[in-house]
Amino acid sequence: MSDNAQESTPKPATERRENIWLNLLFNLAGPILLLTKGEKWFSFLSAPQVLIVALLFPIGYFLYDLKTRKKVNGLSVLGFISVLLTGGIGLLKLSPTVFAIKETLLPLIMGVAVVASLKTKKPFIRMFLLNPSVLDTAKLESHLDTPEKRTTFQQVLVRCTWIFAASFLVSAAVNFTLTRMIVTTDPNLDQAAYNAELGTQTWVSWLVMTVLTLPLMVMSMWVLFKGIRELTGLGMEDLMHDAKKDTAPTKTEQ
Repeated sequence: MSDNAQESTPKPATERRENIWLNLLFNLAGPILLLTKGEKWFSFLSAPQVLIVALLFPIGYFLYDLKTRKKVNGLSVLGFISVLLTGGIGLLKLSPTVFAIKETLLPLIMGVAVVASLKTKKPFIRMFLLNPSVLDTAKLESHLDTPEKRTTFQQVLVRCTWIFAASFLVSAAVNFTLTRMIVTTDPNLDQAAYNAELGTQTWVSWLVMTVLTLPLMVMSMWVLFKGIRELTGLGMEDLMHDAKKDTAPTKTEQ
């Protein structure tokens, strides 16, 4: 009877995962193509209209993802704000310097927020690297069974946070440098050229930042899971939901 009850216990619903290909299409490929080729492909659109259509791609994806997954995170909100600011700067025909400042400030703000989150009940590093939808965080907590282990683990999280925050500082420096090099046309003089430079800046900065910041993010993960293994003996494979080894064994029938 207890076996039947155990079998009928509903499993927690798994969180719907984001479609990475749709993300890249609407947030990267679509806007880049429209900004660089839009006026040639759609000659009936003016340069400001091409900019608006290009920005509708990431805005539309943000709203679609919000509706389907019913989840908002800090990074997606920051991306949404960035898109709106980019559109506002372009449509108001502000100078390229203003756009460079925007591209620099957003990652700086994010880096400061990551460090500041250490003082809150939900540090960013926990939500990002210890996502309960991916890792069995309850199992991890059960193995941090002494005050000494929990204190040491908190110190590991602090180190990971500073490494992770450093990736945003690198992003800020890269953004400013590349933007000043690529986006040089005043939109008041040539909106089409300005749009094309925005498209170029988008893919170049994405590529360069991936190469420069990915090692820091990987280092942060390595420090975290190295600390977890030393404290608990658990590896990443032991904490993945898809590879649980601590499920209850099937009872033999009497």
